[in-house]
Amino acid sequence: MDYPLIFGAVSVFVLWLAAQAGSFLHRRQELEEAEHKDLEVILAATLTLLGLIIGFTFSMAVSRYDQRKNYEEAEANAIGTEYARAGLLPGSEAPKVRELLINYVNQRVLFYTTRSAGKLDEINASTARLQSDLWSVVQARAVAEPTPVMALAASGMNDVLNSQGYTQAAWWNRIPQAAWALMAAIAICCNLLLGYTSRRSDNTVLRPFILPLIVSISFFLIADLDAPRAGVIRVRPQNLMTLYSLGAP
Repeated sequence: MDYPLIFGAVSVFVLWLAAQAGSFLHRRQELEEAEHKDLEVILAATLTLLGLIIGFTFSMAVSRYDQRKNYEEAEANAIGTEYARAGLLPGSEAPKVRELLINYVNQRVLFYTTRSAGKLDEINASTARLQSDLWSVVQARAVAEPTPVMALAASGMNDVLNSQGYTQAAWWNRIPQAAWALMAAIAICCNLLLGYTSRRSDNTVLRPFILPLIVSISFFLIADLDAPRAGVIRVRPQNLMTLYSLGAP
């Protein structure tokens, strides 16, 4: 599911093959009129079920996509707020924290834009180091001066770290494999029945190809929305890039 274009192409072929298999079975065994009508009723019910499941799954994909967008915005807001609160730190600690936050924003932008798994491991490692450095600075000052002002700075840094965890959890939250398997099974059955109920007067080239194409386009769109890193439709870190382009959150 991490390669929506390949998944869509494979879906077209598999579903078309199912339709051709149904046509082959129909040619081997002619149906009586009553049997043909019964199978058409079953086909209509199966298509309805497939449409409902595709609709529900599409809703799941859209909600996960929106969640990733919302967490990107929340993460940018948390970093921007902590950048402002860093001014509460005394001495040289304020510019140090702000410099670390600028580097941190850069890593978060790379997290959203990279497609390489190897590069992602480096980004996650750099993010973890920056988080440790940021928290150690704020923690040391909060322990040395346990005042409400320092508590405010520590709370803002805690929000920065938490927002990254929420973002990561949203990117791991994908459509269950069982849902994909159910949709695929029903789609194959629909195309098999479509081919099996086709009449000799039907266009055997075009008719069995339309439904596989339409269903595969739906599968591609769902898979694309559900693939946060490899899809065509991706969350663009506009808020984080705006912060970084300004030179400071």
